[in-house]
Amino acid sequence: MSRVLSIAAGVHPELGPADMVVTAAAAGWPACGIWFDGATWSDRTTREVRRRLDDTGVAVLDVEPIIPAAGSDDHASRLIEVAAELGARFVLFSSRLKDHTATANRYSEVCAMAEPFGITVVCEFLPIFPLSSIDIATDIVSGVRSANTGILVDNLHLSRSGSSVADVRRIGSEKFPYLQIADAPEERPADMAALVDEALNGRLLPGEGSLPIAELLQAVPGVPLSFEVRSRRLRDSSTDPVERAGVLLASARRICD
Repeated sequence: MSRVLSIAAGVHPELGPADMVVTAAAAGWPACGIWFDGATWSDRTTREVRRRLDDTGVAVLDVEPIIPAAGSDDHASRLIEVAAELGARFVLFSSRLKDHTATANRYSEVCAMAEPFGITVVCEFLPIFPLSSIDIATDIVSGVRSANTGILVDNLHLSRSGSSVADVRRIGSEKFPYLQIADAPEERPADMAALVDEALNGRLLPGEGSLPIAELLQAVPGVPLSFEVRSRRLRDSSTDPVERAGVLLASARRICD
């Protein structure tokens, strides 16, 4: 069975969500991710995105992000309502909370919100957040009784957090409903600022770096792939959004052949 390929919203940080759908369609992507900004999203935004989805046939794989933090609103309820209206399969959850118990409690609440809509809430670990490792994410997900749970592995974050494909195999492929894919050099950035910059701007196209992409795909077969190539170099070399999306799609198809 061929995998569903999706272009992540972060590839085009300059685009609004409706334009993201149009760009994905024009480049030939069957699915895309949608970035939800709780401060600017309106009912009109939902209608515009829904219309573009209907016009193009593009599917929404995921809507992001839900990131609880001390003293701020994570907009979880509204994001989940939007995800349901757009037909998204997944919503992304991570956390800036230092207390892992608080993160686990909030994750459980978000899963309960999403369950009536048939949406899976994936728990993403990032070494730049307190929710920093695959083992922390596994503990959080394992504590939730509902079935709409999962761990999201971004293979860059997997590498930079000190884990490996062996850890993915140890936990079991059933815990990973889809994957985020990019590439990067083998050497880990030296400090936190460099880690953040790499995650936002320094990713490589699949096949250009040294991350064990083929091994990860073998460990988690058949699931959708979201290509999270946040790259300053790609943005500078392909200033046209459709061209950029097409370059990434060609790379994505090569690693899936």
